[in-house]
Amino acid sequence: MKQAIIIGGGISGLATAWLLREKARGAGVELGITLLEKENRLGGKIWSIKEEGFLCEWGPNGFLDNKPQTLELCRDLNADSQLLRSNDNARKRFIYSGGVLNRLPENGPSFLKSTLISWPGKLRLAMEPFIPQYRGDEDETLAAFGRRRLGEEALNKLIAPMVSGIFAGDPETMSLKSCFPRIAELEAEYGGLIKAMIRLAKKKKAEIAAGKAVASAAGPGGVLTSFRGGIQTLTDILAAELGMSVVRSGEGVVRVAKGESVPWRVVTERGEYSADAVIMATPAYASADFLEGVAPEISGVLRQIPYATMTVVCFGYERERIAYDLNGFGYLIPKQEKLSTLGTLWDSSIFENRAPEGKVLLRSMMGGACFPQYIKLSDAEVEKRVRDDLERTMGITAPPSFIRIFRHEKAIPQYVVGHGKRLEALAGMLPSHPGLVLTGNSYRGIGLNDCVASAHAAASEALRQL
Repeated sequence: MKQAIIIGGGISGLATAWLLREKARGAGVELGITLLEKENRLGGKIWSIKEEGFLCEWGPNGFLDNKPQTLELCRDLNADSQLLRSNDNARKRFIYSGGVLNRLPENGPSFLKSTLISWPGKLRLAMEPFIPQYRGDEDETLAAFGRRRLGEEALNKLIAPMVSGIFAGDPETMSLKSCFPRIAELEAEYGGLIKAMIRLAKKKKAEIAAGKAVASAAGPGGVLTSFRGGIQTLTDILAAELGMSVVRSGEGVVRVAKGESVPWRVVTERGEYSADAVIMATPAYASADFLEGVAPEISGVLRQIPYATMTVVCFGYERERIAYDLNGFGYLIPKQEKLSTLGTLWDSSIFENRAPEGKVLLRSMMGGACFPQYIKLSDAEVEKRVRDDLERTMGITAPPSFIRIFRHEKAIPQYVVGHGKRLEALAGMLPSHPGLVLTGNSYRGIGLNDCVASAHAAASEALRQL
């Protein structure tokens, strides 16, 4: 019987193990699967912490329902009955600028009324259809794209906060094609973003009229979705479904090596495993360490993928102590405002059951690629800076009754310029190491949906090679 080893017990590893088992069964292939995770707790950066009636997400707080694979995974696991869609509040998002929270406009009329972008900035945005299409061969940064197509003000107040909110990244270094490939495709296909929006809207209208599509109020981004017990519910169910016969937690991998009678050996702190296939579902830097002795060329490329730090700060308050209307998703803060936090999510407004009755839960982010030094701040300094920012942005002067601080030394992989070339290099090297598969959020998307899609691809590739 063939043997597959999966290294890493986060969502990528757990989903890959489960999908590989299901695909093997469907193909009538007898396959032994072992998942190795160094921590005693499974789930990786997915961790829903419940204390004093508050539900704090250590990492991501959900996934968008606009891509089918995660929803299909939930249905296949019989977990769809536990899904929880975000409240309509989640549609209302804000940018802090000019001393106030400005709601992001959702349509043309609200954009014209908005004070977030000045009239010169709006006129510059209106010129976007007349900006020449990018013809260069170089990997363009998000900042260069924003300045070229939308102008400096839109870059600073719209694009840069979005990049920090999603990737904790710096738009001056992040790759447009790797971070937002669809935007690059729209410019290449239609010559500009506004032209693309008009053409796609006409196409959708025609499809609706012909009965080939249905109108949707969710928008292109979909609806943020989690579970009543937090996003960790998904990894808990996956781990339970796989069982102890597959999952080995608390067993750290030391290195991966070539075998003699079998293709691969995985050496752990407790022993050694033989495998026909090894699927690396660990962060790029960890995979690089494991592969240093057996595939130094792959290890070298993996080390070129940087990671941003992140400090997540959860504050709980008595609702009556906050005068501000929390009817929304939360807000992001442009770097030019010179505040300490990247933004704050109003978690108890997004999902029910995140705070006790009469209380609210706010979750602020600090650090990222632009402020890596913040990871070293003391808890007291972190608390002070977050409180100062909340007072400035929302007028909150009351002390929080609940505080939790989570630190991520290496939180989110950064798809900096040249990321696509690195992926091409890896694709050219992997065939020299049959049975070795890479998966996870280090490569083609950092979100939970991306991890599930990558798990599907990894499971299919491993089964093909086996």
